[in-house]
Amino acid sequence: MSNLIFSDSFINGEFYKTDTRFSVDDPATEKSIVNVSDIDEQGVNKAITAAQGAFSKLKATNATERSETLMRWYELVIKHKQTLAELMTKEQGKPLKESLGEIDYGAGFIKWYAEEAKRSYGDVIPATDNNHRLTSFKQPIGVVAGITPWNFPVAMVTRKVAPAYAAGCSFILKPSEHTPLCAIALAYLADQAGFVKGAFNVLVSQNAKKVGEMLTDSEVVRKFTFTGSTGVGKQLLSQCASTIKRTSMELGGNAPFIIFDNADINDAIDGLMAAKFRNSGQACVAANRIFIQRNVLNEVLEKITPKIAALKVANGFEEGVDIGPLIYPKAKEKVQQLIQDALNKGATLIGDQRDLGGSFQNPVIITNVTTHMDIYHQEVFGPVLTVIPFDNEAEVLALSNDVPYGLAAYFYSQNIKQIHRVSEALEFGMIGINEGVISNPVAPFGGVKQSGLGREGGHQGLNEYLEEKYVCIRI
Repeated sequence: MSNLIFSDSFINGEFYKTDTRFSVDDPATEKSIVNVSDIDEQGVNKAITAAQGAFSKLKATNATERSETLMRWYELVIKHKQTLAELMTKEQGKPLKESLGEIDYGAGFIKWYAEEAKRSYGDVIPATDNNHRLTSFKQPIGVVAGITPWNFPVAMVTRKVAPAYAAGCSFILKPSEHTPLCAIALAYLADQAGFVKGAFNVLVSQNAKKVGEMLTDSEVVRKFTFTGSTGVGKQLLSQCASTIKRTSMELGGNAPFIIFDNADINDAIDGLMAAKFRNSGQACVAANRIFIQRNVLNEVLEKITPKIAALKVANGFEEGVDIGPLIYPKAKEKVQQLIQDALNKGATLIGDQRDLGGSFQNPVIITNVTTHMDIYHQEVFGPVLTVIPFDNEAEVLALSNDVPYGLAAYFYSQNIKQIHRVSEALEFGMIGINEGVISNPVAPFGGVKQSGLGREGGHQGLNEYLEEKYVCIRI
């Protein structure tokens, strides 16, 4: 693993050191992995200049060249899959088997956009008279800056950088200060794959606010992409307004998971386990409010309770572990506060609530949840199953949609008419029907309402980094 652990920002194909350093810690052991350089203003400006120079070169390349470079990057990521997965588990905490899965998922974006780079088509537009020829074609938008979170430290990076490079854009990335090591490793491998120097820069810093301000204020940066909380997303959107940047924002969620009484209950439980407990519940698309039709509530609880009790909570490197630590102690404190608030307001706890120490949180079920509880309205970001009974379709649709967020939703039903009705009525950007894991590089990922703007993945993800130019020729 040590051959891909780097401790400095990566700018213009080189490592950039500063005297100020901070520790990246293992959330399982709470011990330092490495002390990394904290970027200074000079480094941020150097990255902007490097990205500007790289864009001048990159936009002159053709789609086939960029495709081949991305394929080399993909091959290197797969070659170093084990090393990257171990690094991810070390700095993020998720079980190694999940880290291995994320490397495949993250690499899938690189491969998809290596292919999609060659499919950026324009249009021949039928003219309204015989004297003109009308066409349109697409060009890269320019220098892109992005901020990524800690929960998926490889996939969140590749699904932004890969389409940007495929389009011909250079990129400046500010990864989470909790998980910068995977991002630096990815940039190093991209450089080894032949990326244009300065086309993928990584800025490591504890001061996300300052770095964000410098990037959003820059006239050179023409596009800003962010994955994180809605509150921070709103602030970044405001900052981008002064320079009229293109933006894409993948923000918070509060995903409903609905089990109708006609569902295949065993399948629904399997889907719920995946949608809730992957990455210890630390996912923006994690099932957050579990709606179970009242006449199957007891059956679902009887079947799922022993499955949850059997989940192994431990260091992600241990054999057979299902749930690793939360990212840091404050994350656990927030989960504990949400649980206690619910219990104080009449909810019931099912499961082992012993304190496991450190950032480890036992998975539990909270039943009798109402709309008056904080846990109903906030993303839990932890292994807590929040159960709300309902009586009919109209009621559960009203409850599901009565939040400011609209990222992902899930429901289980065997009634084809109901499937069509509910999928159309749910106010969410992504719907899983009889499926608990919906993310896929070839499909558009994104939300509506206060869950964000734009899409990542699919052919839509490439268009986020392209401008369309219309050409009118008089003949």
